[in-house]
Amino acid sequence: MNATAYNVLFVCTGNSARSILAEALMNHLGRGRFKAYSAGSHPAGRVHPRSLDTLAWLQLPIDGYRSKRWEEFARPDAPALDFVFTVCDKAAGEACPVWPGQPITAHWGLPDPAAAEGSEAEKLQAFHDTALALKRRIELMLALPFSTLDKMSLQKAVRNIGQA
Repeated sequence: MNATAYNVLFVCTGNSARSILAEALMNHLGRGRFKAYSAGSHPAGRVHPRSLDTLAWLQLPIDGYRSKRWEEFARPDAPALDFVFTVCDKAAGEACPVWPGQPITAHWGLPDPAAAEGSEAEKLQAFHDTALALKRRIELMLALPFSTLDKMSLQKAVRNIGQA
């Protein structure tokens, strides 16, 4: 594992909502100890507008995000990944690329807020709820005693976070 900063990839199918929110939250909460990225198996080609509204609601930057394929992170010139998290059930069941360096992986599945139905306020609330759930999981991960956990213990701990 990288001693200066841990590289984290959040994977979802469309890379327009959950994985984007997780990328932004980890980069903010990780305070330089973590560098987060996001990608999708079948990218939507755009970041969902409610994702950007939710980032603004959280007072996080909204610029620089893009919907991209996960193969970008399996290339030889890609950042060495320490962690890969799937944040939707569909991506967890798909055949993922082989990640160089054998990163720690876990499934942190959440319902797709982009599929929420109802009023505009209810749809936006689904994005807020998803962001808050991701924020809690990331905070739990950041609180882990990284310096005292071996790789197997860390693998189990991050998987357990996704089960909570």
